[in-house]
Amino acid sequence: MRTYAGHSSARESNALYRRNLAKGQTGLSVAFDLPTQTGYDADHVLARGEVGRVGVPVGHLGDMRALFDGIPLEQTNTSMTINATAMWLLALYQVAAEEQGADVAKLTGTTQNDIIKEYLSRGTYVFPPGPSVRLTTDVIAYTVARMPKWNPINVCSYHLQEAGATPVQEIAYALCTAMTVLDAVRESGQLPPERIGEVVGRMSFFVNAGVRFVEEMCKVRAFTRLWDAITSERYQVADPARRRFRYGVQVNSLGLTEAQPENNVQRIVLEMLAVTLSRGARARAVQLPAWNEALGLPRPADQQWGLRMQQVLAYESDLLEYGDLFDGSPVVAAKTAELMAGAEAEMAVVAELGGMVAAVESGYLKGQLVASHAARRARIESGEEKVVGVNCFQATEPSPLTGNADTAVHHVDPAYERAVLADLAEWRQRRDQAEVQAALRRLTSDAARPDVNLMDATLACARAGVTTGEWSLVLREAFGEYWAPTGLGGAPVASVGSSTELAAVREAAHAAAAEIGVGRLRLLLGKPGLDGHSNGVEQIAVRARDAGFEVIYQGIRLTPAQIVAAAVAEDVHCVGLSILSGGHAELVPDVLRRLDLAGAADIPVVVGGIIPPADAASLLAQGVAAVFTPADFGITPIIGRIVEVIRQAHKLKPRPGDLAGAAHPASATTASAATIER
Repeated sequence: MRTYAGHSSARESNALYRRNLAKGQTGLSVAFDLPTQTGYDADHVLARGEVGRVGVPVGHLGDMRALFDGIPLEQTNTSMTINATAMWLLALYQVAAEEQGADVAKLTGTTQNDIIKEYLSRGTYVFPPGPSVRLTTDVIAYTVARMPKWNPINVCSYHLQEAGATPVQEIAYALCTAMTVLDAVRESGQLPPERIGEVVGRMSFFVNAGVRFVEEMCKVRAFTRLWDAITSERYQVADPARRRFRYGVQVNSLGLTEAQPENNVQRIVLEMLAVTLSRGARARAVQLPAWNEALGLPRPADQQWGLRMQQVLAYESDLLEYGDLFDGSPVVAAKTAELMAGAEAEMAVVAELGGMVAAVESGYLKGQLVASHAARRARIESGEEKVVGVNCFQATEPSPLTGNADTAVHHVDPAYERAVLADLAEWRQRRDQAEVQAALRRLTSDAARPDVNLMDATLACARAGVTTGEWSLVLREAFGEYWAPTGLGGAPVASVGSSTELAAVREAAHAAAAEIGVGRLRLLLGKPGLDGHSNGVEQIAVRARDAGFEVIYQGIRLTPAQIVAAAVAEDVHCVGLSILSGGHAELVPDVLRRLDLAGAADIPVVVGGIIPPADAASLLAQGVAAVFTPADFGITPIIGRIVEVIRQAHKLKPRPGDLAGAAHPASATTASAATIER
C-alpha cells in the first residue's frame, strides 16, 4: 500500500514519508521533480519554476541522504518513478543505503526504468531510444547480478492510457516494450542465456485501471495470459512463478475531473475494485491518486484518504478470503479473448514496423495515441461518452471540499526552490573537485564503449559528489539529445460537416484571417519548462488545425526565450502556453516580459493547465488574456475563443452572431481570451 509522494525538498519529503509510514503505509513511492527526471541541476535555465513542484528534487548524494534520513532502507520497499535518469537515482540510492550499513543484496524496491513510454506519454526522455535502451539494459544486468531482490524495470502501460491508449493498445504496446527490453538484455551478452529467467522474474508492470470496470478487469486477465505465453514460448522460461504477471496499479488520473471533484472519490474506489476483485489477476501493489489532482497538488490529508481506501478494502472487507469471483463467467471469458486477439494483432503491426524503437522513431505509435485520444475527446464533447458532472448531471450543490479552492490543494512555497539552489551551490563548494573530475572522465570513457556497463562508473560519480546535471551532461554529449515525434499527423482531419460547432469556428477563423489580410491565422503552441505531458496541447493543435489555423508546435521542453523567438519569427497571431507542472507562476510572466522586450507585447497570450483560482487571477492581472483549467472540456469552443482573442487584439469589429455567449467555455477565467490545455 503506497501513496505517490514527494515535494518541495528532500527534508520536507522525508518528513512526509515518515508520517505516511506511521499511518500504516507499507512501502514508499517516490515522486521526483522534473529537473531530476530530465537530468538538470536546479540552477539550469529549464529548471526555473519547476524545482520541487511535482516531486522531490534530488541533485546529489546529500539530497538522497536527507530524503531517507531515519528510514532503514534495508527494511523498506521503495518504488522510484524515474526513467531517463533511473541509473543515476539507483546509484544514489545504493550509496545512501551503504552508508546506513545496508546489505545491497537485500535491498527491495523498483526503478520504473521504462524509457520507451516516455517518448509516447510523459515526455521525460533525454537521450535517443537506442542509447536509452542501453541504460535500461545496464541497470537490469547490474541488479540481477548484485541486487537480486530489486525490480530493475516496471513496464508502464499506465501512462499509455493517460495518453489516450485504448485497452488493446495499452496491452500491446506494454508487452512489445517488455519484449524489446528482454531482447536487448539477451543480445547484450552481459548475462549468460540461462539467466534470462531471472530477468523475467524480476520484471514488473505498472497498469492503469480506468472506470470501465468489466473491461479493465478483463484487460488485466488478458495481460496475464499473454505474458505467460510470451515468456514460455519466446524466452523458454519453464518456472511458472517467474512467468507470473507481476503488476502494480495506479488507478486512472485522466478521468479525474475538476467539475464536481467529489465524484472522483467513487471513481477511484470503483477503479481499485477492478484490479482487486479478480484473485487470479489481482494487483500486487496499489497506489491511488487523490480526489483533487485535477485541481492541483494534493495535501497530505488527501493522500491519507487514498491510503485508507486500501486499508478498508484489505482489513475490513472479506475480499481476500475467497477465490476468484469471475472464473467461469462467459462474459468475462469472451471480453478477455476479444482483448487478447486485438492486442496480438496490434503487436504484429509493431513487429512488422521493426519493433518498438522503430515504431517510436517513425512516429507511428505517437500518432496512434493522439488519434485515440482525439476520438475519446470527441465522444465526450458530443455526449456519446458520459462524464458525470462534466457533460451530464451538471446541476450540483456547493461542495464543502472546494469551498475555498485555493486551500483545497497543496502549494509549494517558492522559498524552497531558493533553498535548493543555495544547497546546491554549497554542495559544489564542499566536494573534492579532483575526485569529481576523475569520476566524470571515467563516465565519459565508459560511455564511448558500448560493451561496458555504465553502472559502476555511475556509482563512482555518486560517491564523488557529482550532481544530477553533471552526470546527465556527460551522457548528453556522448549520446546526443532527442526530440520525439509529436504525432499530430496521426490524427484524422475532421470534415467540415462533422460538427456544426466546428464549422462555425472554421468560418469565423477564415473571416478573421481575411479581415487581417492573411491566408490563415497562425497559432504558436508552446510548453515552457520541463512539463512533458503534452496530451492536451496536442488535442488543441489538432482541433485548431481542423478549424483552419496554421499551427506551429515544436514539442516539449522550451525556454521562454525560445518561445518568444519563435512567436516573433513566425509572426503569429496568438501564443498558447500549456503548463501542468505548477511552474506557471514563474514561466508565464517570463514569456510576457520577453514579448514586451521583443516589441511584441501586442501578441495575445493564452494559458492553460492545472491552475488554482488565485494563480489565475494573478496571471490575468499581469496581462494573460484568460486561463483555462481541466473543467473546460470543450476544445472547439476554446478554439472559437482564440479566434475572438485575435479579433480583439487586431481591433476588429465583433461579427454579427459572434461566438460570445453560449459557445464560450463556461468555466474559463477570462479577460479577453482563453487557455489551451485539458
